Amino acid sequence: MPCTTLLAGRNATYDGSTMMARNEDSGAGHFTPKKLVIVRPEDQPKVYRSVLSGVEIPLPEKPMRYSAVPNALPDEGIWGEAGVNECNVAMSETETITSNARVLGADPLVKGGIGEEDLLTIVLPYIHSAREGVQRLGKLLETYGTYEMNGIGFQDTQEVWWLESIGGHHWIAKRVPDDAYVVMPNQQGIDSFDFLDAFGEQQDHLCSADLAEWIRENHLDLRVPDEDAPVLEETEDFDVRAAFGSREDADHSYNTPRAWAMLRYLNPRSCRWDGPNADYTPEDDDLPWSLTPEHLITVEDVKYVLSNHFQGTPYDPYGKYGDLSLRGKYRPIGVNRNNFVALTQLRPNRPRELAAIQWIAMGSNVFNAFVPFFPQVDRVPEYLGEVTGQATTEALYWVSRIIAALADAHFSRTASAVERYQKACAALGQRGLKETEAGFPNGEARENERYLEERNREMTERFRAETDRCLNAVLFESSLEMRNAYSRSDA
Repeated sequence: MPCTTLLAGRNATYDGSTMMARNEDSGAGHFTPKKLVIVRPEDQPKVYRSVLSGVEIPLPEKPMRYSAVPNALPDEGIWGEAGVNECNVAMSETETITSNARVLGADPLVKGGIGEEDLLTIVLPYIHSAREGVQRLGKLLETYGTYEMNGIGFQDTQEVWWLESIGGHHWIAKRVPDDAYVVMPNQQGIDSFDFLDAFGEQQDHLCSADLAEWIRENHLDLRVPDEDAPVLEETEDFDVRAAFGSREDADHSYNTPRAWAMLRYLNPRSCRWDGPNADYTPEDDDLPWSLTPEHLITVEDVKYVLSNHFQGTPYDPYGKYGDLSLRGKYRPIGVNRNNFVALTQLRPNRPRELAAIQWIAMGSNVFNAFVPFFPQVDRVPEYLGEVTGQATTEALYWVSRIIAALADAHFSRTASAVERYQKACAALGQRGLKETEAGFPNGEARENERYLEERNREMTERFRAETDRCLNAVLFESSLEMRNAYSRSDA
């Protein structure tokens, strides 16, 4: 599943929260309606059965309630994708990533294993920290195997972790530095790995217990022989990309340009990104996995980056100037096949019910806007949660798709209406959070939940009114540019 991920540590964000955001994109040639739901403990299966692979997994007792963004149509399974549980632990799954023939020959993918369809459902309700999420998923990968290569994010108020599957049963995980952010396109991304830590204190690195032995047995360590080099278990800067990753021509049009665009936006002056003397180009294989941002990252930054279509570069598909042959050369982050983007923002020093915010936008990110949602509730507003396969303006997913299809075809004429809409929704979201916190009763559990359910409903209704205004404006501007327009009036 093509996607793009951004992770940020607590000292890299404007309010000390941890942030984890990801686009879920459909494959080429189709679109996947999505909805936001709350899964209660009584709705969680005791034995999980995958639709695509057929794997059956007995699940632990006492699951927690959690939010999820599953497929609206159940024909391919759940695909829960992004959520927050009762302990304010979040999970984002998955970033489909690349590998190489050496890895897949040494540990083949498992046809009847687990995959993106399954992971949120079998992990998120049972974990109490980001680290525990890594450990549970790692054990599941070792036990059942996977039929695809994936990157998965875990987050609590203190830490963000990134796990990458290696072949059918192996895995590595690295903690995002507190003062840094991470960019992930559809490519194996971790650049260096500290085996000394992973097999020692495990502060920032975790991996399969037999990973070092497996690497040696299958000649995956590509370091040039050096008698002074430490043994693998004591290596602090192992080149993960050389051992496990890919350097295919397709990466240079599909993957690395997206990482370049995100880094270029968040660190514009740290490196040269453009011109013949650039430090990094869109096709470089050595782009940093993480950087310290030049300014603290905001919710608006996350939305902008994950909506990027190479604006300000020659590669913008909507561009009108410069070398027009370069337009559309690279795969943008914001594409027509974005199903949704979710940002989980976990804020320390808040009551449990207020700590987590799940920002959600549906459809193509170039044209949509974030609405905030407090997930520690039992109900979801119908506008977010009642979605079918039928196009309608009664559901956020579908109205976002309609706006995008109209605006894309008339980009120059509708761009200002879309920009006004996105700014208005961003301001509404921030205002809604302040109002919600100011009125929070901090009483009995059900009283708090009812309050947040009503606040979620009110914020969504405000957002819906702005979305309707945007649809009206985009429809009007698009109608003026219809090909059968004629200047002479009958009046």
